[in-house]
Amino acid sequence: MRKTLTTIGNSLGLIIDRPILELLHIDKDTPLEIETDGKSLIIRPVTPEARKSQVREATKRMMDAHDETLRKLAK
Repeated sequence: MRKTLTTIGNSLGLIIDRPILELLHIDKDTPLEIETDGKSLIIRPVTPEARKSQVREATKRMMDAHDETLRKLAK
C-alpha cells in the first residue's frame, strides 16, 4: 500500500485506513510509539509492558538527577 501525507494545519499527517487500525486494535485514544531507524518510520501501539518500562526508566532518570535533593527531603 502506498500513501501520501495530508496537510493538517502547519503539519503533515498520515491517514491510516480503518481496516489497518482494526487489525492493530488502534483507536483515537491508543498511545503510539514512533521511532525511526534512519530510513523507515516505525509506528506501533504502546503495550502496557512498554509503558511500564518507560515509566521505570523516567523514574530512574529523575531519581539519578535529583538524588541528593530527595534524600534531604526524606529527612
